[in-house]
Amino acid sequence: MQFLPLAPPGQAPLRVLTIAGSDSGGGAGIQADMRTAALLGVHALVAVSAVTVQNSVGVQGVHQVPPEVVGRQIDSVLTDIGAQAAKTGMLAGPEIIGEVAATWRRLDPGIPLVVDPVCASMHGDPLLVPEALDSLRHQLFPLATLVTPNLDEVRLLVGVDVVDADSQREAATALHALGPRWVLVKGGHLRSATSSPDLLYDGETFTEFPAERIDTGNDHGGGDTLAAAIAAALAHGRSVPDAVAFGKSWVTECLRAAYPLGHGHGPVSPLFRLAR
Repeated sequence: MQFLPLAPPGQAPLRVLTIAGSDSGGGAGIQADMRTAALLGVHALVAVSAVTVQNSVGVQGVHQVPPEVVGRQIDSVLTDIGAQAAKTGMLAGPEIIGEVAATWRRLDPGIPLVVDPVCASMHGDPLLVPEALDSLRHQLFPLATLVTPNLDEVRLLVGVDVVDADSQREAATALHALGPRWVLVKGGHLRSATSSPDLLYDGETFTEFPAERIDTGNDHGGGDTLAAAIAAALAHGRSVPDAVAFGKSWVTECLRAAYPLGHGHGPVSPLFRLAR
């Protein structure tokens, strides 16, 4: 794959803000976002929304950061350092989602916003209280340049059970009606497919991004890594379709390089970048 260009030594790189939860196991969340940003030569700014007690086998606890503190983190870094793109991950509850949306509208930073609507961990542990779904739909999605739900999140958000290409298009249409400019319905959980097809939709055109399905049980943090790579490409000025294509190729290579960790699922790994 062709990597994003690096800033010359001593010159400030492009910046991406990640608003997400911390994963104590280091495989997903803020940690996955920062790892991808660093290995793509992008400086990661951080607004922590929650601290999880988490390892390779599951989530044992979640502590939400006070909403006003989340908003102040966003304000602090954007008004001083600035960013060329941003992404959200785990936002935990409706109060935090409301604060993020209100802060975004007030600052109006004019940069792409990728919303990864994290609702549950890969183990099925809830990472978003049910009443927060309406906040995602009505407060955050209308601000998003791109939303990137997996199939479980699609089911929760719009009630569509994606089982084939037709229902994937139905889901993309329903999600787009909630207000984002673009929707990417990820197909990695479509186990009946021999590939891993993602579908991008802008309200007019459907674009499919097929990819080889990598046979690995170590896929923790794959969704975070994809969204972070897309945000990094958007920071470089790439179009949404080009950024999605880049993110898709990046996460595929990260799946190839995934490694075992602990007694459960290991993380996808961008460390392959170091070998190149």
